[in-house]
Amino acid sequence: MPLIPLRPLLEATVKYGFGQGAFNVNAVAQAKAAIEVHEMFRSAAILQGADLANGFMGGRTDFMNATLADKKIGAKNIADAVKKYGADSEIPIVLHLDHGRDYDSCVAAIEGGYTSVMIDGSSLPFKENIELTREVVKYAHARGVSVEGELGVLAGVEDHVFSASSTYTNPLDAVEFFKQTGVDALAISYGTMHGASKGKDVKLRKEIAIAIRECMNHTGIFGALVSHGSSTVPKYIVDEINAMGGELTNTYGISIEELKAAIPAGISKINVDTDIRLAVTRNMKELFAKYPEKRTSASIGPIYELLETKKNQFDPRVFLPPIMDTVMYGNVPDEDVAAIVSCVERGVKEVVGTLIVEFGSFGKAPLVEQVSLDEMAERYKKMEK
Repeated sequence: MPLIPLRPLLEATVKYGFGQGAFNVNAVAQAKAAIEVHEMFRSAAILQGADLANGFMGGRTDFMNATLADKKIGAKNIADAVKKYGADSEIPIVLHLDHGRDYDSCVAAIEGGYTSVMIDGSSLPFKENIELTREVVKYAHARGVSVEGELGVLAGVEDHVFSASSTYTNPLDAVEFFKQTGVDALAISYGTMHGASKGKDVKLRKEIAIAIRECMNHTGIFGALVSHGSSTVPKYIVDEINAMGGELTNTYGISIEELKAAIPAGISKINVDTDIRLAVTRNMKELFAKYPEKRTSASIGPIYELLETKKNQFDPRVFLPPIMDTVMYGNVPDEDVAAIVSCVERGVKEVVGTLIVEFGSFGKAPLVEQVSLDEMAERYKKMEK
């Protein structure tokens, strides 16, 4: 089926009370695997391309320096992959821009084929954040594309997003933000953190989500709440990486129990990225440990060298530049590259499948209305009156 905007899926999560994982993809193989595992569990899917992931998928291996031109190429590459593997799917699929850093990045994603975008104005003063978000909403809604904003600051590091400390979201400000911008979803700061070092035994301030939801219900405003920085950082995967020579330290995630408890408190969309990175990297290290002859492979030997020289890293984007044609377009030239693609796909399915079950979205695909972008544009137009 055609990709759908985010709004109908959010409406289903609120109505039926389940959590929906949103999973970041940085390669064609990741998009393919994410769609397949959602299909297996009969769950709708939110696939996310982060702003700089678009740069990486545009061929910019130093993605921290990605230009708008790089992002435009990458956005289309991700969208083409999602459309290719989702065209005949029976589940609703959303392609969402994660952490769009400015108006132009959001426009580039929409032009590339994204059906939902996030504009991250959380570092701006409240009024400026509203103004920026409102402009993105105006452009996106006219095209049937849903919009997520952010209010409050999460500590931690994810691509270009960095903060040394958190600023919790004020519930009254959140309600006002929804009113003034018309966003469909809002990422809030309530105790999560970006990256793999979230601290031991994190307790989420679920009362923040509860207060926002109660105020929204009282005023009759629709809006879904989003949990960023929500990777669980599975200890068993970290231990497996380190047992094979990795040097990962201070790795702590948000417990699944805390995340599950946040769902009835009002959290609808839960973003996960780090867990997938860890699983894919673990799988690649296992491949070279099991088949040492592949360490000198002409096509994937350079991946092994990067794994060995960057032992404190776990982002596959650090290791995959030697096979960028495969990353960007899904081309698999030989059996060795096919083995790496298998590592990627199995890692995605391991993590995503687990969280589909834990968050409760399994079997819920039929509950999500299949709305086209044109239909959604008409609905947004009526909402403005």
